[in-house]
Amino acid sequence: MNRNRSLIFSLIIIFSIINWGNSIYPFGGNDFRKINNDAFRVGEKLTFAVRYGFVTAGIATMAIPRIKEISGRKVYNITFDVNSVPSFDWIYKVRDHYETYLDMEGLFPWRFEQHIREGKFSRDFSAFFDQRNGKAKTSGGEYKIPKYVNDIVSAFYLARTFDYDKLKVNSSIYLQNFYKDSVYNLEVKYLGKQTVTVTAGTFNCILVEPIVKKGGLFKSEGSIFVWLSDDNLKIPVKVKTKILIGSIDADLTGYEGLSGPLTSKIK
Repeated sequence: MNRNRSLIFSLIIIFSIINWGNSIYPFGGNDFRKINNDAFRVGEKLTFAVRYGFVTAGIATMAIPRIKEISGRKVYNITFDVNSVPSFDWIYKVRDHYETYLDMEGLFPWRFEQHIREGKFSRDFSAFFDQRNGKAKTSGGEYKIPKYVNDIVSAFYLARTFDYDKLKVNSSIYLQNFYKDSVYNLEVKYLGKQTVTVTAGTFNCILVEPIVKKGGLFKSEGSIFVWLSDDNLKIPVKVKTKILIGSIDADLTGYEGLSGPLTSKIK
């Protein structure tokens, strides 16, 4: 069902593609960048209800359950899961799992895994990002990458550390992500600030629009908008994907283990 596949792709786009172009950094041994991070920490968990109209079709969760070590570096083990609810399984069963290992100091990925189960469709993909030598070693081959290139999950967490107050309304951020066998350029437009109400409360938010073009990482049937909390945490509060008939929404329903106060919450 293309409508439901669009729902999952839209969530992945929204929750993960916001990333500054990082190809300007040269490679060089262990001389990695350090980025101050007050936005998230181990133990954080965000939960969303995925709705089409008045019907709740699925539940999405983003979590940082543990810290591990890869290539001699401490990393956040980050998971992203999208599951259709039991009452929707007979229409289109979804059990998608994504995992990334994000460098704690530099906020760039070392490893990425994707396990898709949607109806009769399935896909498994993994990549090791050799950030010291500029290579992505995947389950399908080995490819050149720019330093600090992101996967589709790690980019979102990096984006949560940015100061959007420095952007002008309607200005764009140009992005890079690696997926499958290529580095893709994407654009995200900053649209200003709004107040939105979801199950988890009422929040002052930053509004952005990812502009997804055919031939890129994903294809979309319509416009996509995301509201991030307007505070140091910048958690996703609401997602709206306009499609040919109506829209698909993902609303924040719960959160725990935050790294600081959610000052954007009004009530």
